[in-house]
Parts: sequence; structure tokens; C-alpha cells
Amino acid sequence: MKKLQTYRDEAYHHLTQELLPFWETRCVDRENGGFITHFDKDGNDSGEDEKSLIAQSRTVFTFSSAHRAGYGDGRFADIARHGVDFMLNTMWDPEHGGFYWLMNRKGEVTIDEKIVYGHSFAIYSLSEYTLATGDPRGLEYAEKVFDLLQKYAVDTYYGGYFEMFHRDWTLKGPGSAGGDRKTLDAHMHLMEAFTTLYEASGREIHRRKLLEMIELLIHRVTHPEYGTGIPQFWADWRVAPQIKFDIIWGWDRFSEDGQKSAAEDNTSYGHNVEFAWLLMHALDVLGIPYSQYENQLLQSFRHAIAHGIDWEYGGVYVEGSHAGEVYDREKEFWQQAEVLIGMLDAYRVYGDEKYLEAYDATHRFVFDKMIAHEVGEWKPLLTRQGEPIWTHMSHSWKVNYHSVRAMVQSIVRLDKLLAQ
Repeated sequence: MKKLQTYRDEAYHHLTQELLPFWETRCVDRENGGFITHFDKDGNDSGEDEKSLIAQSRTVFTFSSAHRAGYGDGRFADIARHGVDFMLNTMWDPEHGGFYWLMNRKGEVTIDEKIVYGHSFAIYSLSEYTLATGDPRGLEYAEKVFDLLQKYAVDTYYGGYFEMFHRDWTLKGPGSAGGDRKTLDAHMHLMEAFTTLYEASGREIHRRKLLEMIELLIHRVTHPEYGTGIPQFWADWRVAPQIKFDIIWGWDRFSEDGQKSAAEDNTSYGHNVEFAWLLMHALDVLGIPYSQYENQLLQSFRHAIAHGIDWEYGGVYVEGSHAGEVYDREKEFWQQAEVLIGMLDAYRVYGDEKYLEAYDATHRFVFDKMIAHEVGEWKPLLTRQGEPIWTHMSHSWKVNYHSVRAMVQSIVRLDKLLAQ
């Protein structure tokens, strides 16, 4: 009990005294609208002239969710509204619908393509914004995006969603353009988005598409034997070698030819645990007991415990094979964030002390090595032992969504555990 209270105190202090103040004092662009999202190791604006759909929408989510969780005395609702204004008035394509992928700081379009990964976060953040503030515009546009995806992106033959489109929603070409690929990443984030959309709308069609996405993730996207996530597929759901797309997200550590080593046998411990806790949250919103999906949940958690947690130095490895061999022992920020939430859920529901030990190993690594306490945010990438490799506090791919969500959601779960 004392240990749980210590975790909670540390998380609350970091969230309220370091993390949220870091963003509140830096990110609002009063001149051009939207958010500034590029900061160096000291927390200074690093000057990149871009505003991405991913970073703008995630920052809307961050301030909306923090407001909904009771932080900020109303200030965060105003910051979220500021971001929504920019998304709807500047990033929205009035001709073809959907959001542009990339703009400069002034709000001039630099990449006009329609990327489903970015639109999943538009649905997620705008739905959360309406749940947090009551402003109906968020849900209105979240539903518009959902409808566009049903019209243009659904693969009616093989199931799931195509992901890479030109401005007018025509599908992009094969190879690194990505038009012939499907990814775990986009489909998992669509599940997350549809969960919050259904929570906000209560509409049957949103419930149905959420259930469809859950079934697809379990029966197509996870490994039939190990229950671990497979990163990339061809359109017909055959496993595809994991390549780097022209529109890159998330992971910039590929070989020179743009293909990963072990390109057909790798799984992310962070994604597997993130999928498990997001699935639990979806089931909560749907009113479905966890027991219906217990096998999948336990496979996700147990694989990470067995192979992904660094029991010597703490923290979570990047990735390895489905069978268990670890390929990448570096420590990236977002995997730590998702494992914090997931291991608290696993411990809360299943009661196995091993999950709490995994949480402890990750929590201590994050608080002792990964958080730049003097600045307020998390370092992006460390060696296995915890030495910095990358040092920036934020860019389009590392904003506030993982770090702030991990603290907000960890506190919710620690409070539940303390109440028990």
C-alpha cells in the first residue's frame, strides 16, 4: 500500500508540477493558431517550421483529457479549444474533406495527403474534446472523419482499412507510398478512436465498427500462436516485410534500404501492452466483460513480462521476435508510457504480483532515467542502461500524448488500487 501511494505521489507531482506546466507555458501559438510542438533538450523552441496533423491532434487530446480528468482549473479546456479552432479552420480540407497531413507554422499546406493514421487521432482527439468540454464541434467533425473513412478507406473485400491516400482520397501507389499495405499501428489507433467516438456519440454504427475492429485486430493483426502484434501486412492480410513509408511515423531506425532487419518477425512490446489496455478500455465502454477476451489479454501481458521487461536495468525494450528473442534493447519513451498503464491494469484485474513488479521496474526507470525533471518532459531514446541517445523534448512524433496520458491514466488506476 505504501509503495502504491509513493508511485501515485510521484506521478501526481510529475504531472502537475513538471509535465503539464511544460506544455501549458510553451505550446500555444498565439500568432498563427494551433500549437508549437518542437522543443530541444532544454525545452526551447527548436524552430522547425511545421505543424503536423499528428502533433496538433495529439495536443488537443492531451489538454482535453487532462481537463476531463480534473486538472487545470478550466485553463486546459481553453487550450484545447484553441487547438480545435486551428484544426477545423485551417487544417480541414473544405473541398475533399479530411485533414491535411502537414502545414508550416503559418498554416500553409505543405503535404496535402490524407493519411488514415493521422485521421485516427483526429477522431480520438475531437471526440475526447467534446466529452471534456461539451463543445459539439468536436463530435461533429469526428463523425465527419469517421464517415469519410467508411466511404473511401474501408477495404470491402479483405476487411480493414487502406491507409495512404492523395488529397482527393484516391489510393496511393504500392511500395514505400504505402497504398498496398495495412499496419497494426493504424488499426490499433482506429480501435482507440472508435472507442472514444462511441463513448461520445452512443451511436450504433460506431459501436458496430468498434466491435468489427476488435475482431479484426485479434484474428488478423495478432500472431495466431503468440498473440503478439504483427506490424505490417499486404492488402489481403498476408504478413509483409516491415518497410519505411514515405510518410513516416513513429520509428526512424531503419536500415539504409528502408527495410528493417528481421522485417517479417518482429513485434513491439509497447504496442502489445498498449493494445491490451486499450482493448480493456474499449470493453469497458462497450459494457463487455474482459473474460470474453481473456486469452488475448493474458497473451499480450505475459509476452511482455517474459521478454520485454528489462529486469536488470528496468524499463521496456523496443522489440523482438514473436517467439521471444530480444532484438532491440534500447529504451524509447512511448513503450515505457504504455507499459505503465498496461501493467497497472493487468495487476488490477488479474492480481498477479509479477505485473506490479513489471510496473515498478518501468516506473523507476522512467522517473530515475527518462524524465528530464529539470525541464519537465521525457527524453525520447536511451540506451539499455539509461544513457541518452536522442535528447530533444518534442517534435512531431514525440509530443505530449504518451507522457501525459501515462500519468493521467496511471493515477486513475493507482487510485483504484489504493481504494481496494
